[in-house]
Amino acid sequence: EVQLVESGGGLVQVGGSLRLSCAASGFRFDDYGIGWFRQAPGKEREGVSCINGRDGTINYADSVKSRFTISRDNAKNTVYLQMNSLKPEDTAVYYCAISPFTIVTMQADLFGSWGQGTQVTVSS
Repeated sequence: EVQLVESGGGLVQVGGSLRLSCAASGFRFDDYGIGWFRQAPGKEREGVSCINGRDGTINYADSVKSRFTISRDNAKNTVYLQMNSLKPEDTAVYYCAISPFTIVTMQADLFGSWGQGTQVTVSS
């Protein structure tokens, strides 16, 4: 059974940092891309960043470039999202999901097996 478990969310002040983790199990981790998405109240789910499985290429949403860094540890079946210089508009529930495709554009319908999410709140 495919399972993704996010952790690392919390309350942080503007300019602070958090590191999210997405622990995966139940599938061949190296073969899949992992994406981070977020959803704020009243807004649509938004792609944040993804890291592809086979070639390790990385994509970021324009809104987080230069502030967020995605990485993966294939030995631990875990993907991380380091978030620096956090802003109030980063407040959302953050989800991870997997994709068998090589992702160029982060479309949510290319991903599946969504985790339960972790709340990130940035206070001003």
